[in-house]
Amino acid sequence: MASFTPEAYRTPAQREALVLASALAEEMQGADAAILAVRLYNYGVSQHFKTWVDLVISSAGPTTPLLKDTPTVLVTALGGGYGSGTPREGWDHSTPYLERVLADIWGADLTIIKRELTLAETAPGMEGLRELAQQQRSDALSAARDAGR
Repeated sequence: MASFTPEAYRTPAQREALVLASALAEEMQGADAAILAVRLYNYGVSQHFKTWVDLVISSAGPTTPLLKDTPTVLVTALGGGYGSGTPREGWDHSTPYLERVLADIWGADLTIIKRELTLAETAPGMEGLRELAQQQRSDALSAARDAGR
């Protein structure tokens, strides 16, 4: 609420929050490249990541292309399967949100490295998906190497 509070009425904590938000936005705008690792958390992004995004947007504004044409890699992991044809197709509310923020709002030259089925090795009932999970792991590692080049 600091940015909506007149300067004369801001608390010390609000002033600190504005300084932090400004520093985060400047860091993004000055980046030569960006790597973000954000896992699916309860079908969306974690509150911690969302708070970080909100701070950056509160300083830069909701339409500022902070990462305009900046090579950006989003690495995301999902414990289950959410792809086309799976029982939970459409339940991944994280990746589309991240694409909207990073590419559409911030203008990043975005590469997404997405790995599903990370819980297949340990979760009961997912034993039959272990081979597919290993293939997805291999594909994700290959994509990460390519992005790193």
